[in-house]
Amino acid sequence: MSENASQADLNAIESQLGRTPRDVHAIAHRCPCGKPDVVETPPRLADGTPFPTFYYATCPRLTGAISTLESSGMMASMQDRLSTDHELAGAYHAAHDDYLAARAALGMDVPEVEGVSAGGMPDRVKCLHSLVAHSLGAGAGVNPLGDEALAALDDWWLTNPCE
Repeated sequence: MSENASQADLNAIESQLGRTPRDVHAIAHRCPCGKPDVVETPPRLADGTPFPTFYYATCPRLTGAISTLESSGMMASMQDRLSTDHELAGAYHAAHDDYLAARAALGMDVPEVEGVSAGGMPDRVKCLHSLVAHSLGAGAGVNPLGDEALAALDDWWLTNPCE
């Protein structure tokens, strides 16, 4: 369940990103250390830029661990399975629908991103960062490929835990 971002959260996110965070709507997930690791971002930024990535991973330890998975070939394997496993493809399409519904709940009409979710959904696998962020933000059982990638991650918070 998402929660409003406090000033301490925004400061932590700024430290994580190395820049001022843009238009954080809410904290979608917290690392076991208590710091934000996934934020919700509105589909249109304050400067007018369309931004389809509703769930955005901010923790550098998390994004580093996901990058390692991406370089392992996991995405190609997932993509291959999408074309042959109809149950998986259906669940992945449902994850796409969930992503769009969560973003639409903000009540912002942004035609530029209408029907666009993230990570390649509903037909491709192109960004595990987006899929894992969706799994963390929406909860287990919503995005099957995000859940699978999350389960394959090392425990990013155990090595050099956040302060």
